[in-house]
Amino acid sequence: MGNRLSKIYTRTGDDGTTGLGDGVRVAKNHVRVEAYGTVDEANSALGVVLAIPALPEAVRRCLTVVQHDLFDLGGELCIPGTTLIHAEQINALEQALDGFNDPLPPLKDFILPGGGPAAAACHLARTITRRAERCVWALASTCPELNPEPARYLNRLSDLLFVIARVLARHENGAEIIWQRNRPIY
Repeated sequence: MGNRLSKIYTRTGDDGTTGLGDGVRVAKNHVRVEAYGTVDEANSALGVVLAIPALPEAVRRCLTVVQHDLFDLGGELCIPGTTLIHAEQINALEQALDGFNDPLPPLKDFILPGGGPAAAACHLARTITRRAERCVWALASTCPELNPEPARYLNRLSDLLFVIARVLARHENGAEIIWQRNRPIY
């Protein structure tokens, strides 16, 4: 484990740079910083979901594991050459996804983000996760030696969050909000 922070402000970033986990300084808008920063944002959005009372325990357990994985994923992106995300974690996401999806009715229509506070927060976490995936792909285009598993993990996670949002919509109010193609205009 690296140094513990006893002083939060260091002033080292006042010049528009930040330190990667290996000590190299890069611009704060570097594609690598954008990637791990967006993963951190997705993790924080999951924290909002988890802060909502009365979540189903299976959802709480799953998302807590995911938060730990996302912390590892961000660390992998922050420390070039580090591998912390593996195929087994992606397989675990797929198993969780299948477990949450099996009892749900098949989708026949598009659904809108919403359905209750937890479902809406989960949809927001899903869209941030999709952006994090795009950021990781942008990093991969400049860094071909990057482990492909973080991008795969984020892709699968966004699918899982979509399904969990469907579960939470039913848990909170019993229904999803269906997109209406032929809707009245205001």
